Amino acid sequence: MKKICVLGAGTWGMALSRVLANAGHEVTLWSALPEELDTLQSTKQHKNLPGMTIPESLLYEKDIEKAVRGKDFLLFAVPSVYVRSTAKAAAPYIEDQILIDVAKGIETPSLLFLSEVIREETGDHPIVAFSGPSHAEEVAFDTPTTIVSASADQEAAKAVQELFRDTCIRVYTNEDIKGVELCGAVKNVIAIASGIAKGLGYGDNTRAALITRGMAEITRLGIALGGRQETFAGLAGIGDLIVTATSDHSRNNRFGFFVGQGLSVEEAKQKVGMVVEGLNAIRPTLSLAQKYGVEMPISEKIYQVLFEGKDAGEAVEELMGRHFKKEY
Repeated sequence: MKKICVLGAGTWGMALSRVLANAGHEVTLWSALPEELDTLQSTKQHKNLPGMTIPESLLYEKDIEKAVRGKDFLLFAVPSVYVRSTAKAAAPYIEDQILIDVAKGIETPSLLFLSEVIREETGDHPIVAFSGPSHAEEVAFDTPTTIVSASADQEAAKAVQELFRDTCIRVYTNEDIKGVELCGAVKNVIAIASGIAKGLGYGDNTRAALITRGMAEITRLGIALGGRQETFAGLAGIGDLIVTATSDHSRNNRFGFFVGQGLSVEEAKQKVGMVVEGLNAIRPTLSLAQKYGVEMPISEKIYQVLFEGKDAGEAVEELMGRHFKKEY
């Protein structure tokens, strides 16, 4: 049995807390919102995971020092924009734990991946990025799922792999933490594009094109950053992109669908009712593309639609009308 602190009580943090508690580990849940913990403890239900029962063994702690001290693993499951503040709050109490980042994003304006943000705030501890095709809504009900545990420290990656033994989650290790984190962030941007296409009334052909050419964009940027080609063809790459760009569970996909139907960005965010990480990821993604001289036409058009008022149908026409080129 391992002692685990989960920082963040959103859908992903909650689903993973349930899986790990049911596997016999001692899991302590912390949230920056004390009232959220009170509700979860009293109802044993999560409002965004209807039907999921929270294990009786799950512990709740409002004091971050008590939550963090003495644990074997710290799991960061807060939205990307809160990773730095959460890491900073936890840092004084971190000893020799393995840190697991399950959030997905790129920080603005630093252009750091979230594992790098955590390291800046907490110091030299083993850090693992945990990413792959994994909707919380399905993990919450023990749907067979595969995920990548990525770290430069392969002993830490293997320790996380072992942590999920005998659960619904099969974990593969990977050394390419930067490639895995890039995939986790940018696939949300492409998922918004896929949702917009569906909202415009386009069919499977269009969405398949966006997924495939979107993956080409992610791969180009990832290789420029030093990532490995195999990562982008694997679970954290095309696997996560497929599930995020096609599923109704995907908040990024749903957000894009509402935008494609004509809603404003704010109206679409309200309809989704949860954090849309693709909105946070698109600016730093394009900043990285500009920095490394990488062409990302789909991502650029999505930025124009979301932040510059470009008509979504016109953006599609412009993408289709680009100059001819080889696929590879």
